Amino acid sequence: MRKHIVAGNWKMNNGLIQTKTLITELKKQEKSSDVEVMIAPTFTNLWHAFEATRQYDIEVIAQNMHFAENGAYTGEISAGMLKSIGIKSVILGHSERRAYFNETDAALAKKVDAALANDMRVIFCFGEELSDRKAGNEETVVENQIRNALFHLDANAFKHIVLAYEPVWAIGTGETATPDQAQDMHAFIRKTLAEKYGNDVADEVSILYGGSVKPNNAKEIFSKPDVDGGLIGGASLKAEDFFAIVNAF
Repeated sequence: MRKHIVAGNWKMNNGLIQTKTLITELKKQEKSSDVEVMIAPTFTNLWHAFEATRQYDIEVIAQNMHFAENGAYTGEISAGMLKSIGIKSVILGHSERRAYFNETDAALAKKVDAALANDMRVIFCFGEELSDRKAGNEETVVENQIRNALFHLDANAFKHIVLAYEPVWAIGTGETATPDQAQDMHAFIRKTLAEKYGNDVADEVSILYGGSVKPNNAKEIFSKPDVDGGLIGGASLKAEDFFAIVNAF
């Protein structure tokens, strides 16, 4: 049975004091539903966040990593370094990494391989720009991003992969795909997986929606049969809002 997952991507927000405060508030919240809860603080606060949540049902995950295990890559962090402080999951391919840091499908394929080789779970992000949707190319764009970065893997690898669909036009813009638009794309993604790996694999992969999920729209979005949770940005920076989304299931 697919897992319900709500992951908070804090992006480049919160220094140490703010991180401590937010985690304190998160630990006060009640989780009434059977949902995996994840938070992704900045690299500098991963260790503190991991230690602070060790006894709680909150997994601390990384926002990114490099494909190399070590070497002359100034400013980068490897999978082994993340594992050394207890981090076992990583977000890869976020739209902001693609847009601002020119991450390509080929580079992301190498990152996915490195994460899996280190027994890490991957939340793999992808999605179309507004121009793609207006041109009616959203399915082609999404399919290519998945195929190029993931379809070299064998079926067993997908036990360690969570997919996150991000309609880029609905991130930080106040726009949100309708629940039906989210469901249509998630169903297409699952169909694409099934055509490559079969229904058994496709039916077990959790697919998250990552486009401006808020407390007031999460319940309707999460009610759709192929939406298994959310990758949450801004709303994850407020403990009550974040857990309102978690408990929307």
